[in-house]
Amino acid sequence: MPGALDGIRVLDLSRVLGGPYCTQTLADHGAEIIKVEPPQGDETRGWGPPFNDGLSAYFSGANRNKRSIAIDIGRPEGRDVILRLLEGADVLVHNFKSGALEKWGLGYDAVLKNRFPRLILCHVTGFGADGPLGGLPGYDAVVQAMTGLMSINGNPANGPTRMGTPIVDIGTGLIACNAVLAAIIERFRSGLGQAIEVPLYDCAISMMHPQAANSLMSGKVPVATGNGHPNIVPYDMFETRTGKLYLAVGNNGQFAKLCEVLGLSDVPQDPRFADNAARLAHRAEITEILSARLAESDARALEPALLRAGVPAGVVRNVIGALDHPHTRHRGMVVSVGSYKGTGVPARLSRTPGEVRAAPPRFAQHSRVLLKEAGFSEQQIDDLTQSGVVLEERTDTVQR
Repeated sequence: MPGALDGIRVLDLSRVLGGPYCTQTLADHGAEIIKVEPPQGDETRGWGPPFNDGLSAYFSGANRNKRSIAIDIGRPEGRDVILRLLEGADVLVHNFKSGALEKWGLGYDAVLKNRFPRLILCHVTGFGADGPLGGLPGYDAVVQAMTGLMSINGNPANGPTRMGTPIVDIGTGLIACNAVLAAIIERFRSGLGQAIEVPLYDCAISMMHPQAANSLMSGKVPVATGNGHPNIVPYDMFETRTGKLYLAVGNNGQFAKLCEVLGLSDVPQDPRFADNAARLAHRAEITEILSARLAESDARALEPALLRAGVPAGVVRNVIGALDHPHTRHRGMVVSVGSYKGTGVPARLSRTPGEVRAAPPRFAQHSRVLLKEAGFSEQQIDDLTQSGVVLEERTDTVQR
């Protein structure tokens, strides 16, 4: 069944994670993604172990449902191939430094906008093209540090801590995907494409909720609160006799139900715990009461009991435990294609569902077929590959 984005063609010149995560999301919903790699390949191909069938897990997690071609864009003949591929494309995604496309004679304003008026160009960048840091390269962990994300993460005693997942790259990829879809919708009205800039830095600032909102309103510097929420109590991790349990109690009704399930029905009547503001002011006291009762409890039994009572609660699992959970399997959130295994498509469209159709591509796996589809003759393809303009093997890789 065709996906929601069937018929949309994307030329993906991006590497690592932000851009590839954006294009993988588009691919999952039916867009055709042509992944254009440099001669040395996307560097995440070597980010392992683990490896499977010659592919690193890191690369595999952001590049399924794509076809791969390798082009030396630094050579004029390589840029000519890019222009030929753009003739049938709706979207171009890249994460080169600001000014790189212009240096190669592929600038949006000077060349692409006039030659391909319907083309949407999405530039995932570090800090944007202008401003004090404009044009400089950006990396997930560094941007986490610079934007305050590390300062609000982790245990207060341990100091700023990097978030365990590359949240800036992933969040930027999703924001870029939304921007591309918005531009596609707008194109139905205007008939024109446009350029999109999605900086890691800007995205990180925008994702810092509620700490940024708190700081802008109060003028205070937010601090790390460990597993606790800065605005809500009880919203924290607790020890039980069988493991850790997380409670996310967002309103008075949920708090009353929590206390009822735990046999603490009198606690909500205490003025110190009557509402969230009171509980926030008496965080230590309510945490002590709940901790004492939960220490006697079974986390695995409490999880379904609390959820059925309407209280958000969950056992703290490791990654394998989460992937093997019956609900994960039931929801189709672990998928496989051949030897490839990955996470499923989270957004469910009733008529045009997303689908994992193809495993991540080997380096330059589709170079010849893509050139043929673009109208190159067999002799031209041979010439391009023999001259090193189009690659069939990585230039600096060790076979695994």
